[in-house]
Amino acid sequence: MILEIRKYGDPILRAKGREVTEIDGDVKQLAADMLETMRAANGVGLAAQQVGQALQLTVIDVANVEDRPSAMFIGDKPVELEKHMPLALLNPQIKLSQDKEPGNEGCLSFPDMTAEIVRATGVRCTARLLDGSTIEFDAAGLLARALQHEVDHLHGVLFIDRMSSAARAGLAGKLKRLQKEVRK
Repeated sequence: MILEIRKYGDPILRAKGREVTEIDGDVKQLAADMLETMRAANGVGLAAQQVGQALQLTVIDVANVEDRPSAMFIGDKPVELEKHMPLALLNPQIKLSQDKEPGNEGCLSFPDMTAEIVRATGVRCTARLLDGSTIEFDAAGLLARALQHEVDHLHGVLFIDRMSSAARAGLAGKLKRLQKEVRK
């Protein structure tokens, strides 16, 4: 089922997600609905807060993004991205590489807005999967960026919080309009 994507101004987007302690049918259904919602909106990631749930759950699928490559490594060995996508990650923890780079980012909760955001070039992620197992992997490229963006959401941090003040000032009018629409 396609869920409503919450827009900037909705207080749920600032909520820190609760840890998922039990993987039951509701959590699995939410993950499936989030994937369907993300795909319908042409996104590569979606956090539970974006569909109104303050949980540590995110879905990511970067397998078919050809203009922004990704890499995934398990145990220091590269793996085929397609075999691991989509990812539904519970309680993800990330460690960031020291190297950083700017990159263009958008967010489904901020329609028609993008900005250059500086992020780590690599990420090590540890999370639980829907089958209850734990996964640990390293990511680079778009996958690393998407992980950072989605884990931020799980902690109530939005991509506008990571923008330069100049970029945020440039979007001020759009941000105010979006907040007004949400309050109606």
